[in-house]
Amino acid sequence: MKKSISEMAKMSGVSVRTLHYYDEINLLKPSEVISETGYRYYDEDSLVKLQQILFYRELDFSLKEIMKMMKASDYNKEEAFIRQRELLKLKRKRLDQLIGLLDANLEGVNTMSFQEFDTTEIEEAKEKYAKEVKDRWGTTDAYTQSQKKTAGYGKDDWKKVTEQMDELLKEFAQHLGESPQCEEVQVLVGQWQQHITDTYYDCTKEVLAGLGQMYVADERFTKNMDKFGAGTAKLISDAIAVYCN
Repeated sequence: MKKSISEMAKMSGVSVRTLHYYDEINLLKPSEVISETGYRYYDEDSLVKLQQILFYRELDFSLKEIMKMMKASDYNKEEAFIRQRELLKLKRKRLDQLIGLLDANLEGVNTMSFQEFDTTEIEEAKEKYAKEVKDRWGTTDAYTQSQKKTAGYGKDDWKKVTEQMDELLKEFAQHLGESPQCEEVQVLVGQWQQHITDTYYDCTKEVLAGLGQMYVADERFTKNMDKFGAGTAKLISDAIAVYCN
């Protein structure tokens, strides 16, 4: 499936001018640009990314915040949908409370309540989400390198990256039950480190050690890594600890 920029605008309700701007700031690049005419085309992956952006915009995240989250090397689409759903449910709860307050006033009950206008819960949830991304990558050299390296990645590039990562995870999963110190597992750790360096940023042993801890501390990482076998994340984390020491 391939959509022209005008078709993309019509389908999404986002103006052509806005799509051009998203392209300029590297938030959403076309999947294909015809050099002779300058025509832009978007594929299915582009539509998914635009939908993610619109969810974030609906939640009043700034474009800068959206870029940080979506460009993070550990960005996970399914995880993003879950977090967006949580935030939208909070927003719906507030809107339901406001509607209830209006209904009460229409029924003649003069309720001088203002707590329904309070957005503190939503803002705190948003700040927590944005801060989490910033704390992971926002002020680090790794984040800067990752943005530069991945800026030009297209659909095929990301497909290749995902396939390489999944292949390594499958190989780790084949060693479940074995010692994280065994030679085969340690070789895989070196390949994992090189994959991160080649794809995102210079993965020093210090950086790798931090990632290893995150793989078991954050259930979202654990869930993604364990898709090829329960305990894969723990094996990788333990093996990284051995490798880095």
